Amino acid sequence: MISYDKLMQEQLRGAEGKKLLLHCCCAPCSSACLERLKDVFKITVLFYNPNIGGEEYERRKAELIRFITATGWADFLDCDHDESVFYSAVKGLEREKEGGERCKKCFELRLAKTAELAKDYDYFTTTLTVSPLKDAAVINETGKRLGGDKWLYSDFKKRNGFLESTRLSKEYGLYRQDYCGCVFSKREKNA
Repeated sequence: MISYDKLMQEQLRGAEGKKLLLHCCCAPCSSACLERLKDVFKITVLFYNPNIGGEEYERRKAELIRFITATGWADFLDCDHDESVFYSAVKGLEREKEGGERCKKCFELRLAKTAELAKDYDYFTTTLTVSPLKDAAVINETGKRLGGDKWLYSDFKKRNGFLESTRLSKEYGLYRQDYCGCVFSKREKNA
């Protein structure tokens, strides 16, 4: 089994001062990832999440901005928000269970945009691997395919990453959601 955390640690050697574009889904997931990477990279947080709709999108974005402003650990880069891009990408997969093919398409959508925007960065990665519900192998394989050597491997849940995100969320009073953000995930959670 591949240790993506170990691969990341190897990549971090000699990466001091390099530029990282970090795709973030929310402030809680971002917290432990930023804490782990802030002393190595010059980080720009990218908030690109067409899977998240309406009020939830605005709340997560505002909370992420509040967190990075409070810590000073990163700069912020916002993207256009167009939910129709997500719905087009997952068409026909609406009934898939959380973690299935719909999620793979969603990861690919967000990581492809991150890779596209990472041309002026040394590396890019995502905070998605901090979640115990997200498959680090799928995310890393997708990121590597899309970004080649610019992809920074990760499995942020390792070395107590998820627990640290919970601790930092309490410390900073961050809003913690209980679903990934898409309407299908919310529907499954509520069922």
